[in-house]
Amino acid sequence: MQASFAQMGTPLSEVVFVVVDLETTGGPPGADAITEIGAVRVRGGTVEEEFSTLVDPGRAIPAQITVLTGITNAMVAGAPSVGEALVSFLEWARWSEADTVLVAHNARFDVGHLRRASRELALPWREPTVLDTLALARRTWGRSDVPNHRLGTLASFVGSPTRPTHRALDDARATVDVLHAALQVLAPQGVTHLEDLATATDPVPARRRVKSRMADGLPTGPGVYRFLSRTEQVLYVGSAVNLRRRVRSYFTAAEKRPTIARMLETAVGVRVIETATEIEARVRELRLIAELNPPANRRSRTPQHRPWVRLADAPEPHLVTTTALASDDVLSAVGPFPSRSAAREAIRAAESVLRLRAWDGRALKSPIAGGTSADTGTAMRALSGEVDLVAVPVLRRVEELAARERYEEAGAWTARLRSLLLGASRAERVRPLLTCPHLIAARRRDGGGWELVAVRWGRLAGSMTTPAGADPRPAVDALRATAQVVERPQRVGMGAGVDETLLLADWVLDAGARLVEVADCGNEDGSGCAVLSWPIGAAARHRRVLDSGP
Repeated sequence: MQASFAQMGTPLSEVVFVVVDLETTGGPPGADAITEIGAVRVRGGTVEEEFSTLVDPGRAIPAQITVLTGITNAMVAGAPSVGEALVSFLEWARWSEADTVLVAHNARFDVGHLRRASRELALPWREPTVLDTLALARRTWGRSDVPNHRLGTLASFVGSPTRPTHRALDDARATVDVLHAALQVLAPQGVTHLEDLATATDPVPARRRVKSRMADGLPTGPGVYRFLSRTEQVLYVGSAVNLRRRVRSYFTAAEKRPTIARMLETAVGVRVIETATEIEARVRELRLIAELNPPANRRSRTPQHRPWVRLADAPEPHLVTTTALASDDVLSAVGPFPSRSAAREAIRAAESVLRLRAWDGRALKSPIAGGTSADTGTAMRALSGEVDLVAVPVLRRVEELAARERYEEAGAWTARLRSLLLGASRAERVRPLLTCPHLIAARRRDGGGWELVAVRWGRLAGSMTTPAGADPRPAVDALRATAQVVERPQRVGMGAGVDETLLLADWVLDAGARLVEVADCGNEDGSGCAVLSWPIGAAARHRRVLDSGP
């Protein structure tokens, strides 16, 4: 695949452009062959070096092509073969270097010939980053400026001293002048970096694109960014692996969200907080959204209000919802749920199987399925991880209803079970962290070294990275000593939002993560500690139901 502009993040003044033009025996790759290669290497508006060679195509040049280009069969007799010419060109163009950008007018034609010839000759081929000056010119100058976008027309329009002659080097020189003229026009519109060129041909309003300068000078590491209004109001909060690249992406056609587009119209600046790791950036993002309530963020800004389902403290067992779950109750509760309605659907599924009486807010009603109530022990087991006590009977009921062609009713019970299973799945993931006073986990970094994360009572207490090849043990000791002191909260969500704990759980449970150390849970018998027996799987076994929803 062609290299991504988004991976580059390089100011245009630092980009090495290899501007190339080919002459051929006439047609597309495969049907015809190369007769001449001309190229110019430029950086920062300055020509560094040129390349030119005739090529023996290994076949006769048609007369009409000779008339067009002036290249005859006699001229290419004794010239380098296609293979020899390509090897020389690719070496000259520094093809193996990832930062080389190939430029051509109607690049599809030229790159297609180079690719096809290289592969036929078994030469090493790295897909380059490609810039087509034809597409760039169409974005830069409309029909009111130029009658067409042929290279000769554009060269004359921009005042190029070189007239395209259908000879490769002359055409490459003219293309250089067209490239530089287009970049001068686009610079005031915010096209100042290489990644901007990926979307320079897209219809992005100039007033938005020019704001991409907000990203200039931002760090390239992980962190949190905040878009600010003229009155310093935080409009939007996000996190990124590369702050500069992510902020710049908002000012390209890749950003299509209407809410964000309106936010960008108002934004006048960006502030960032650098972090040691990506996971720390994502956690800080959650915390800032909850704290600042930015108008353009759609993520839940009140995670502390998400309900849980637990067994009521009453003589007769029944299920209730609560947004104030005591930390001591987290091992025997299900949730959190995205809404009270979702929690009520889960309760209906559980009540029907466990034969619990239903609480309507004023009084207890008879069990949904009739009969007597279940004992408290069975209900507690179902809420504490044995969700199959409910799931299996409900699934059996769904099958029976479907067999009787009562599909609507079967669908309703499937939806209720799915709500319960989603709540149980979340509970399975967060319980170990919410009941653990301290753990350190590690994951290898792509470039070598380790990411280290300290979690205390479900809250991120600190993170750091180690360099490639370094012994991580001193970093573990340092992280343990410097991590934030976190007291066990009285209620779930007080120390850390449950979204934060879910995020950390996913990070710790990643296949590449390792538990480095785990503190005991403060009890001599180890009771109440779920860290070393993470109960993943009870809800996940019902993947078909979990994936059945929207």
